[in-house]
Amino acid sequence: MNEKDINRYWNKIINTMNDGLMLVGDDGVILMVNRAFEQLTGYTADEVVGKSCTLLQCDACERVLKKEGGQWRCGLFEPGQKDIKRCRCLITKKDGTYLPALKNASVLRDDQGLPLGTVETLADLSELDRLDQEVDQLSRQINESGGFHGILGKSTVMQKTIEVIQKAAQSDAPVIIYGESGTGKELVARAIHRSGRRKEGPYVQLNCAALNEALLESELFGHVKGAFTGAYRHRRGRFEAANGGDIFLDEIGDVPLSIQVKLLRVLESKRFERVGDHQPIAADVRIITATNKNLEELIAQKRFREDFFFRINVFPIFLPPLRDRAEDIPLLVSTFINRLNATAGKDIAGLTSAAMQRFMDYRWPGNVRELKSALEFAFVVAENGLIDLDHLPPNITSAGGMLTQRDQSLRDSLARDHYRQTPSSPSLSPQNAEKNALIAALQQTKGNQTQAARILGVNRVTVWNRMKKYGVDVKKILST
Repeated sequence: MNEKDINRYWNKIINTMNDGLMLVGDDGVILMVNRAFEQLTGYTADEVVGKSCTLLQCDACERVLKKEGGQWRCGLFEPGQKDIKRCRCLITKKDGTYLPALKNASVLRDDQGLPLGTVETLADLSELDRLDQEVDQLSRQINESGGFHGILGKSTVMQKTIEVIQKAAQSDAPVIIYGESGTGKELVARAIHRSGRRKEGPYVQLNCAALNEALLESELFGHVKGAFTGAYRHRRGRFEAANGGDIFLDEIGDVPLSIQVKLLRVLESKRFERVGDHQPIAADVRIITATNKNLEELIAQKRFREDFFFRINVFPIFLPPLRDRAEDIPLLVSTFINRLNATAGKDIAGLTSAAMQRFMDYRWPGNVRELKSALEFAFVVAENGLIDLDHLPPNITSAGGMLTQRDQSLRDSLARDHYRQTPSSPSLSPQNAEKNALIAALQQTKGNQTQAARILGVNRVTVWNRMKKYGVDVKKILST
């Protein structure tokens, strides 16, 4: 093939490339693009040729102000700069979304060394980003074998909870997960994604309590270069990263009111805007939220928007605390010990009867997370054989966190009222059983809600909610 043949087939040659190619003049005007560029950016050649390359809003581009005429020019043309620049960047596609790309830019010069323009190639890194997300998810799943996507529990209450999770997964409606700290809300959110319609799409999560208002907005929606001090590059937000999949927003009760408004807009319009930009971006995302707070109380305190609550509370899932499913403790202990044996290289056979009894009697305010931490502590102290009381953390072995004998016997009695059915007595609905247990606990404690909560194995806020739910008046039940 000679030079004439090369020129003849030049267009065919560049259009067989997988990478986008763009030829830019020394004035920043796009002179030519290939088909891969059109496919990557969404722009046709007719839409970009003759336009400024700033149309792509590449966050790695550096421009300097020319002294003559006060015009901007590409920083690649400045004296002392290398003729070839290679970098990762984000460019803005026609639909407003960001394309993560690897850009190679090479300066073209004439015989005198003066710049004529640049030739730039763009390699799509979207698949690499997706694989990075999958690796992150897989690393989280390593210690979650067994059960339903890592959710362990054979108790009746957990089996019913898993049924609800499975139903939620088959819907695109917003899901909210209620539960105390350590009950496994993040695990449930991932289970919903993995067993749902969007399992082939991305799964993105964010703890909303970990960031201040400005950082949270940027994390959620992204920002453009120069949007605020320190915004040196474009940033793709979590909603854009989750497009086509699920986004999990943990600690939703800690989101500032101003961000709640913007999240409400996303739920209603399926669109969002980046910080510093006014172009709406489509968001095909199912939202999963979680909280350990009472949102209705926050609404009463004007700290949570009622309209936002109604939008995220479409499919609520309530996770029981560990003290309400004590029959799952042996299973959890066995599973965690097996995992710890594999990672620590030890041969711990299990718990002594005394240690297991302490586990069964302890209130577990930190729930499953605290139980796992207690076993991790014991694995450091114990060498081999069985874990005994002296291998457990002080907070477990002290009497402070234990249920009193009076509380245990009363709770057992309430449990019998809850779940036992005899031929001579009609079966109680879960609602009636819950109401009767609440009234019995309040009568036993003479209306003390904190003590009633301890007997029922729930927190005080739950007692207050149930009183409100069933219209329980303490004065009336104490006078009967």
